[in-house]
Amino acid sequence: MRLLQYRDKSGVDRAAVRRLHALTARFGALLIVNDDPAAALLADGLHVGQEDLAALGGGLRERIGDRILGVSCGVPADLPAALAEGADYVGTGPFAATASKGDAGKPIGAAGLAAVVAAAGGLPVAAIGGIGANDLAAVAGAGARMAAVISAVAGAPDPERSARDLVERWQALCP
Repeated sequence: MRLLQYRDKSGVDRAAVRRLHALTARFGALLIVNDDPAAALLADGLHVGQEDLAALGGGLRERIGDRILGVSCGVPADLPAALAEGADYVGTGPFAATASKGDAGKPIGAAGLAAVVAAAGGLPVAAIGGIGANDLAAVAGAGARMAAVISAVAGAPDPERSARDLVERWQALCP
C-alpha cells in the first residue's frame, strides 16, 4: 500500500489537501490527513495520536465514515483506545532516533515494534521514525506491514531515487 500523510501542526491547508489527493489518486496512493477530521473528508483518511483522541472528543469513526483511520500507539497499552475508536491501522515508533519530530520519544527498536505488532492482533502496524534503507529488514522482521519515512527521502541527494530504492527494498522483503 502506498500512503502519504499530510501533517502540519500549524493547521491544515484544505486547498493543499485537494491538490495532494488528486496527485496521490493519480499514482494509486492514499492520502491521510493528520489531526483534522474535517479535512480528512477531502482525502482517504485520518491519522491521530493518542493525545488527539481525547482532544478531538472521540467518535472519529462516525465523523470520517468509511475512510481509513490510523492511530499512533507507542506501546501495547495504547492499543485499546485505538481499537475502541475503530482504527484500521496503528503507527508505532520511533523505531530509531529521528530529528523529524522533536517530541518523538526514545527509539523502540525492533523489540518494541514487535511487541506492538503482537498486541495489535492482526491490525496492520506502520513503523515510524528514523527509518532508512538499512532498517527495512528489521522493520519487516518485527512484523510491520508498513514503514514510514521522511528523512530517508527528503534528506537524500536524489529524493526520487531514494524513494524508488526504498519501495523496491520493501517490496522484496514483503512481496
